[in-house]
Amino acid sequence: MAGSEGQLGSALVRLLKDRVAWSGGRAALDVRDAEAVAAAVRGARPDVVVNATAYNKVDAAETDTVEALAVNAGAPRHLARAAREAGALMVHVSTDYVFDGTKGAPYDEDDAPHPLSAYGVSKLAGEMMVAASGAPFLTVRTSGVFASGGSRGKGGSFVERILARARAGEPLRVVDDQVLSPTYAPDLAAAIVALVEAGARGLFHVTGSGSTAWHGFAVAALRGAGLDAQVQAVKSRDYAAPAARPLYSVLSNRRYLSLGLPPLRGWEAALADLLAR
Repeated sequence: MAGSEGQLGSALVRLLKDRVAWSGGRAALDVRDAEAVAAAVRGARPDVVVNATAYNKVDAAETDTVEALAVNAGAPRHLARAAREAGALMVHVSTDYVFDGTKGAPYDEDDAPHPLSAYGVSKLAGEMMVAASGAPFLTVRTSGVFASGGSRGKGGSFVERILARARAGEPLRVVDDQVLSPTYAPDLAAAIVALVEAGARGLFHVTGSGSTAWHGFAVAALRGAGLDAQVQAVKSRDYAAPAARPLYSVLSNRRYLSLGLPPLRGWEAALADLLAR
């Protein structure tokens, strides 16, 4: 498993325990290096190769496009090719940001992607690399992944950043017009394992149940943590972020549910679980 130090990767390692043949983060494996990836997969002799790595600094990707493509497109290609050579299933994780948010209804797997940002383009390219690799594959699109121990490059997960800023007395401004389905990493990890065990192949959307705007998510996190802090609601056009985001990127889980698998918990219940830990 590549990317085992992130929110999802660490949740998968905790869930799978001794079923993990090999796992590592950036220090253990440079996923941009095709030869290093091939050697790691050959040494592990896995039945399943999981790519939980990502360049997820959405705004920075607008100028650091080469690195975003190297991690989000090149690395999945290397891992998928190595999986093919090993006769293993390739499991890849992608994002709701491959859509432009104009549909006005939850996106199905058959909806045409139209990313608005360099990050979204790089993630879509990664999906395409995996699909074209010749390896049997399972690609899971998700959204708003949260847990403890979020991305160091982003200063932690969204929940961690909001709580830290509130405790520091910093002003909080969060967009209220970008709607998504926040997804708890441990729940997503369990769903991915369930898909693999069910023999699923191809593309699936898997997110927490329900939807909210980032502002609503922030308010709920503060309330759940017992913090009395005000969050100013702002519009995306006024936030002036370098990268454009979809305004409505809720994903339909219909294909996942059609396999008889249970829906993921609502984001509110999952958030309460995280905050109680």
